[in-house]
Amino acid sequence: MSRKPWDLAFTAEAEEVAALRRIMRFHLGLWGLHDLTDGAQLCVSELVSNIITHVGPGTPATLAVSMNGTHLRIEVHDPAPRDLPTLVDADSDSEAGRGMALVDAVADRWGVLLRPDGKVVWCELATELAAPNGHVGGAGVKRAETLLSLYTADGRPREADPSRLSRAVAQEAMIDVITDFLYWLRVHGCDEEDVLDRAQMRFEALVSATAGAPCRALR
Repeated sequence: MSRKPWDLAFTAEAEEVAALRRIMRFHLGLWGLHDLTDGAQLCVSELVSNIITHVGPGTPATLAVSMNGTHLRIEVHDPAPRDLPTLVDADSDSEAGRGMALVDAVADRWGVLLRPDGKVVWCELATELAAPNGHVGGAGVKRAETLLSLYTADGRPREADPSRLSRAVAQEAMIDVITDFLYWLRVHGCDEEDVLDRAQMRFEALVSATAGAPCRALR
């Protein structure tokens, strides 16, 4: 899966926060990182609110999102290098710094980069990815990709590198896999219709539990 960096210029206003949260949700859905949505949206809200509070409403800023290895990296750029974010203790009565305390609790790490034209406040959230262009899905996805690597359109084994499978080739290989298993079931006197029904039910339960993107039914 390709996860190309993207950025968006915006004006730091309270009404922009909800729109930025929706954009973040949309892109994480495209990237297959649904489980990071809540944490990423919180970080965006707090980083942008920090600009509004400490730099001022109407400040021109930029949201930049990318992958740093297997971590999701969120950056907010603004033109005020002296207005640095602060982090307060949990038992402090001060309201200032509460937002960064939330970011600190959600993110794996965060920091500030000072530049001649301003600063970048960034944070990174850990994913379950084994590689930046990999898929989240646990053991089931890994088993499927291992099996797919053994199939090609002409039936000969291919190099075990699932990342090189295009979607079209992967779909054709998956059809071969399913066809072979259905034929195996029939040869061994099993009810392939019953197996398909049970697989469909298990698949739908898995998608519901992981809040994944909708997929077409098996039949």
